Amino acid sequence: MPLSEQEQRLLDEMERHLLHNDADVVSAPSGDRALSYRNLVYGALLLLAGVGGLIVGVVLGDVWGVVVGVIGFAAMLGGVMLAVTPVRRPLSAVPRERATKQKSSASFMDRMNDRWDRRQDGQ
Repeated sequence: MPLSEQEQRLLDEMERHLLHNDADVVSAPSGDRALSYRNLVYGALLLLAGVGGLIVGVVLGDVWGVVVGVIGFAAMLGGVMLAVTPVRRPLSAVPRERATKQKSSASFMDRMNDRWDRRQDGQ
């Protein structure tokens, strides 16, 4: 059964709002801090080097193997820490609307109710 014109318009509007809100959710927790792609790449490389060191340590098997394995494990740990550590962005890089939304002390449900009321008043 095909949708009526009004239902199709409403569905399109809901889809646009959902896409817009999903983008807000993805970027919301970052604030003025974000993951750096450079740190992700360096962290992944360090993690791979650590795995290699751990494998070499297991293959060697003697005292040097233990030392190389511990160094490999430390490199893996450091790589993960480097990859997931957020970096501070300059204030100019933070979207202005995001900065104003963070200052709001309203609860999530209050903001959703306000948005719903504004949407209903606009129709």
